[in-house]
Amino acid sequence: MSIQWNGVMPAVTTKFTNEDTLDLVNFELNINAQLAAGVNGIILGGTLGEASTLTADEKRMLIKKTVEIVKGKVPVIINIAEQSTTGAIAAVRLAEEYGANGLMLLPPMRYKADARETVTYFKKIAKSTSLPIMIYNNPVDYGIEVTLDMFEELMDCENIQAVKESSRDISNVSRMKTRFGDRFKILCGVDTLALESLLMGADGWVAGLVCAFPLETVTIYKLAKAGKTQEAVAIYRWFLPLLELDINTKLVQNIKLAEVATGIGTENVREPRLPLVGEERAKVLAIIEKALKNRPIIN
Repeated sequence: MSIQWNGVMPAVTTKFTNEDTLDLVNFELNINAQLAAGVNGIILGGTLGEASTLTADEKRMLIKKTVEIVKGKVPVIINIAEQSTTGAIAAVRLAEEYGANGLMLLPPMRYKADARETVTYFKKIAKSTSLPIMIYNNPVDYGIEVTLDMFEELMDCENIQAVKESSRDISNVSRMKTRFGDRFKILCGVDTLALESLLMGADGWVAGLVCAFPLETVTIYKLAKAGKTQEAVAIYRWFLPLLELDINTKLVQNIKLAEVATGIGTENVREPRLPLVGEERAKVLAIIEKALKNRPIIN
């Protein structure tokens, strides 16, 4: 399956039962809500998906279940976040075997690779597969910036097709477009900068709060791309307090609470994460409750 790398692509949460096993019932409920809203892809195993806590068998189950649910309507993309090149290539092979349609690829984990090492890492992984790849550029959280010069070196890898741009520098959208045209599709990876990035020419949005509010997220994207800026801004301003729950160390717990509030998830997380309690929980719930009271009506 070819991937267009545009529109809204949810970085979905992984659902767990009270017994800490995969909750595929609530997982399917959420995926179907995403599809009904018109998302353009499903991304598994990212930070929101609690990937670092998942076993290889659980990742297999999630990919296969998602492929079964979406029935080819949208691509299924798995995040690759490994410590070694050989480990990453092995993870890619498993993703292919399980039926994933594409990859979201982080630089090496834990070791802070330099530019030469990072480019070599990306190239070796790209050459090991025919699956389309989106590079995840998030120097704020992961400590390695994928610069424009590095993307220049990656141009000969035809299956490296897109970037999840999470540098927090909106001008990177213009820099990428000016230097590379449409060679690399650009998807904003920071919820609180999404509309601004789309208006500057980003092709899509890898979203977090979409997990709880799929219709609102997709509507903002469609309005922005249709040139209906004021309509998009109105919804986005309502959405912003919720979107800020994504730029927080407790983003998983925050977004899972929002999923509970909208009826398409549970707040079960996998330890060492724990559900929110006390004042922290009350503050997040107050943000969610206020938003629900003022939720825009979208036809």
